[in-house]
Amino acid sequence: MIRVMIADDHRMVREGLKSLIEFDNNICVVGEANNGNECIDKLRYANPDVLLLDINMPDRNGIEVLEALVKRKTCPKILMLTVHNETEYLLKSVDMGADGYLLKDSDSHELIRAINCVYEGEKFIQPSLIPFLNSKLIARDLDKEKIGMLSDREVEVLKLVTAGCSNKDISDRLCISERTVKNHLSNIFKKIDCNDRTQAAVFCIRNGLVSLDD
Repeated sequence: MIRVMIADDHRMVREGLKSLIEFDNNICVVGEANNGNECIDKLRYANPDVLLLDINMPDRNGIEVLEALVKRKTCPKILMLTVHNETEYLLKSVDMGADGYLLKDSDSHELIRAINCVYEGEKFIQPSLIPFLNSKLIARDLDKEKIGMLSDREVEVLKLVTAGCSNKDISDRLCISERTVKNHLSNIFKKIDCNDRTQAAVFCIRNGLVSLDD
């Protein structure tokens, strides 16, 4: 018997999922949670094999819960269940160690298949999202190659551009001439295939060279 716990802040969704899941005689629901903190607390005694984890929840969203759980020595298989088909959520979930990612508009057969797959130790990704995931992974690999071509000084300049610094600001901070700053920017734009400062900043943030909180 596969023991499943459902974490979702909508009661009707939890009840609907439970009804669908328990049509399969090999699966039972052993716990429910309506927010992230409650999910983490209830896991201690529910002891599920598989956790269905919604991304959008109060008091810790699903991504934050996932991050907390994968740090533990033992945790259930985690199947992200969400309305989001944006590949950024998918990529982040996969990177952080989720065992599966399923959209809420999937039918009951897909849900049962996903639960069985992750329980057996396999990864499950919503089939319709696999082409987008692959394209994102390819693009990310290309970005890594571009970052690898940048010198340490060019990375410094790129970070300052992303922070909104003018050429003069960069010149003053790095104790170099404005002409040198312009040369660095020209080289940076060529190496990362962008046309202006805005595109360079987007590239920098997308690849985690700086965060929006910096």
